[in-house]
Amino acid sequence: MCRSAAAGALTVATAARGDTTRPKEAHEMFDLAVIGAGTAGTIAAIQAGRLGQRTLLVEKNGMPGGTTTVAAVNFPGIFHAWGRQVIAGIGWELVWRTVALCGGQMPDFTRIPERHWQHQVRVNRAIYASLACEELEKAEVNVLFHTMPAAIEETDNGFRLTLCTKTGLEAFHARTLIDASGDAIAAGMAGYPVIEHDPRQPGTLMLSLTGYEYTGLDLDALDRAYREAVAADELNDRDQVFVRNNIRGFLHARGDNCTHITDIDGRTSAGRSEAELRSRVSLLRVYRFLRRQPGLENLQIAFMAPECGIRETVTIQGEAEITGEDYVSGRLWEDAVCYSFYPIDLHLPAGGGIDTRPLAPDTLPTVPRGALVPKGSKRLLVAGRCLSSDREANSALRVQATSMACGQAAAVLAMQAIRENVPVMTVNMEAVYSLLREHKAIVPQAGGPGET
Repeated sequence: MCRSAAAGALTVATAARGDTTRPKEAHEMFDLAVIGAGTAGTIAAIQAGRLGQRTLLVEKNGMPGGTTTVAAVNFPGIFHAWGRQVIAGIGWELVWRTVALCGGQMPDFTRIPERHWQHQVRVNRAIYASLACEELEKAEVNVLFHTMPAAIEETDNGFRLTLCTKTGLEAFHARTLIDASGDAIAAGMAGYPVIEHDPRQPGTLMLSLTGYEYTGLDLDALDRAYREAVAADELNDRDQVFVRNNIRGFLHARGDNCTHITDIDGRTSAGRSEAELRSRVSLLRVYRFLRRQPGLENLQIAFMAPECGIRETVTIQGEAEITGEDYVSGRLWEDAVCYSFYPIDLHLPAGGGIDTRPLAPDTLPTVPRGALVPKGSKRLLVAGRCLSSDREANSALRVQATSMACGQAAAVLAMQAIRENVPVMTVNMEAVYSLLREHKAIVPQAGGPGET
């Protein structure tokens, strides 16, 4: 467990010697526990720590950042829309500091791009993760990497958490809880219902290919060899879907964001394991095939992400649900906590294609507080792709900039619930907005965001 050295060591409850299945009763009370140190959870924990809340951050991997770092989708977006910045705050702070530290250059955000992805910002994964760790330490957040929740029980004064650590089960208490797992794991364990999406969008294994010149390839001959390999069952149906049925495109993009893994349930350990196994076996078969083709004899896999990126699993049943119509109309919710900007972006369940529908000019969707609160919850919030929304809206809301903004808002809402000692759905929203602005977040308002 890591925290700032100045904050002192954290005492944790440990299981009895020789019995790792029964955690001792926890004696420590955290103001906030955040499950998941991914895109949303890292930002939520930093915000809570900066607000002086005693915060516990729980993460299954060995670094923060989630999709940005471990799944290597290191081009977070989108923070700007129609020539204006619409999402800022702690997430944007980490992004621009990463770019600046690496000597990079931002896109010209005053120009409206032809394609939405042209305003995504590439970040160095190592520097982004390290800056996040630095800010977690500065905020005196208590971090448990290599840890997952085993059970969550809602109590009269908060939540009792049983966490599975490397040495057994540990027990903790938290007054408020943010589920930033991406899969509503904590909300489900606490007894709140979730909506399973079926069909689900495919996942993606991020990778990078080197060792060849694309312009020197005989693409017609490559296509013929590819078809022959499929006919001979050297490459199977899953391998074809893996490269999105487009071997030219796979090579032209050098594998970057060009794979699909279909028919997986990314919410469960079994489903995630299947995705990891299938994607890497398909990659190996495709690699063996390509290395035998003229011009690709020196093909190398320069990088492969540690885990597959998952686009869609479940969403919560929230106090409010964002529908596709809400999203594309740019509805300004009365209790909106942040903007969101991304096209409807449904990767087709069969693999190979994407249903992309850009927003109409000057449309700015927003996210209400109720979409972050499971129905009936008093002190549990969610942040990230499992927020309350239908499939169309969720295909746009799931992206990193929106998740960062939701994480920051969730932390402020949790803190305000503690200060006022009221359920999160009845907190003073003007106080929430004031704190968000104080910490450089952009609060939705009539007429769109002001100057930043």
